[in-house]
Amino acid sequence: MDSSALPDDRVAAFQLFQRLGKRVLRPGGRELTTWLLDELRLPGATVVELAAGAGDTGRLARAHGAASYIGVDLHPGDPEHAVRADAATTGLAADSADVVFGEALLSMQGDGAKHRILTEATRLLRPGGRFGLHELALVPDSLDEDARTRIRRSLAQVMHVNARPLTVGEWTGLLAVHGLTVEAARPAPMALLQPRRLIADEGVPGAARFVGNVLRRPDARHRILAIRRTLREHRAHLAAVAIVAHL
Repeated sequence: MDSSALPDDRVAAFQLFQRLGKRVLRPGGRELTTWLLDELRLPGATVVELAAGAGDTGRLARAHGAASYIGVDLHPGDPEHAVRADAATTGLAADSADVVFGEALLSMQGDGAKHRILTEATRLLRPGGRFGLHELALVPDSLDEDARTRIRRSLAQVMHVNARPLTVGEWTGLLAVHGLTVEAARPAPMALLQPRRLIADEGVPGAARFVGNVLRRPDARHRILAIRRTLREHRAHLAAVAIVAHL
């Protein structure tokens, strides 16, 4: 079934947020996205964004001075600046980008898909090119396997996607496997549905519109409240992280 035909209580969480008018869907919010783009040193760079979504971060990347920008997405929201393709098989030329980055992408993939996407990212990068990620993270690095399993199951139940976040140390190690050396990393609270983050990300009118839409749609309200409870239940062990590495 086309996901657009699914009811609010069955659609994936990111699609539900989009239906309700939420524009910023990144774990660390707009603030961490801005940090990532600053650290990637975009002025004059040829940039590729994987899983570009509606195109909000692409607009920020162009505003940061990228010489060229291409978003890759199966359902691009900004066709003028995007190609329709999977993040693991973009069809773009090898060694064609100074910067490749993705947000809220790898956390939602299994181990095999994570490696396929990073293989593609490094194929696209020129020697010395920079890779950036902005993802969900588990904390601390020493978190035991039982706790990891509980968190992943809880997220899968309410998000309707098989989220597989890693610890910060594991994200760093994964990048190293693909020849990427970390330059900078920044953690942030996972506060996606907290009022202060909503206003910071969406602005007062956007936050009010989102809340109003939630209140008017009973199935959506039930889902959003369940997601918020889950995030609060596991807040001690859930965070966001942005990492910049070079090839």
